[in-house]
Amino acid sequence: MSRTLWAWGRYVGPVVVLLVLVWRLGTGPFLDGIRTIDGLALAAATGLVLLTTVCSAWRWKIVAGGLGVDLSLPAAVAAYYRALFLNVTLPGGVVGDVHRGISHGRDVNDVGRALRAVAWERTAGQVVQVLLTVLVLLALPSPVQSAMPLVATVVVAALFGVVLIARARPAGARSAWARTRSAVAHDIRHGLLARRAWLPIALASALVVAGHVVTFLIAARTAGITAPPSRMLPIALLVVMSMVLPSVGGWGPREGVTAWAFGAAGLGAGRGVATAVVYGIMILVACLPGAAVLVVAWFRGTRLPRGTEPPLREGAAHA
Repeated sequence: MSRTLWAWGRYVGPVVVLLVLVWRLGTGPFLDGIRTIDGLALAAATGLVLLTTVCSAWRWKIVAGGLGVDLSLPAAVAAYYRALFLNVTLPGGVVGDVHRGISHGRDVNDVGRALRAVAWERTAGQVVQVLLTVLVLLALPSPVQSAMPLVATVVVAALFGVVLIARARPAGARSAWARTRSAVAHDIRHGLLARRAWLPIALASALVVAGHVVTFLIAARTAGITAPPSRMLPIALLVVMSMVLPSVGGWGPREGVTAWAFGAAGLGAGRGVATAVVYGIMILVACLPGAAVLVVAWFRGTRLPRGTEPPLREGAAHA
């Protein structure tokens, strides 16, 4: 029963958020956001998403290699674009990531390890995003600045706990908990904190966060927001953080948090919704190359990604 309620809540919750926004603000902010979209904003978003996708694919390649499931960068970029497109068009927000993990796992004959690589790659990105968000929210005024010292303390404690787990050595006990702890420690040591891995992973993750934030700032300008970047940066990071929540094709929590943050900052909840709509459309258009990857894979009758390409055989096509 609890699983059923959670599954339904993941889809119903975002819809409820959108309905509440329409009830309180009307449809005007949504229509304003659609009307203000222009070609320059879409072109900028496409370029920024290209940057963030390459960086994310690079991060995935590093983590996967550390876990022993190698992946070429071109294949990772194609698969990541496909995953992004699925994430912004299907409910849940993680369907594309699950799909790329399973597909990669089938190609390397180890679905479990490939899924772990995807999970750790996403986790690494979220950790860097949280750290950057906390630092900015501590330094700049925001609606949540008063709570940031406590949040920073919790984050530091959590990171300290992760380091302790990573440094733990396999115990003699063979209980389920001992095996799980050993597997987690192994993955963190070899996939995330290896000597030649942690710095590129951190750099790639920081670039991804920067790309998302700049895209949001462009969306705000497109929607008519003229507030200075120092005022908008904390809001942008809060909104980007909200995108990890379950959504319907990316919609729901993003609009709710943007409306709240803009209202709390004195910019107007309606203008926040308009900005979120602009951002959502920009991201959707920028992720369309993922649809092309799906179409190409469908015509070729194969799965992506592949670390290497087998030789073509007469009468058969391979990706």
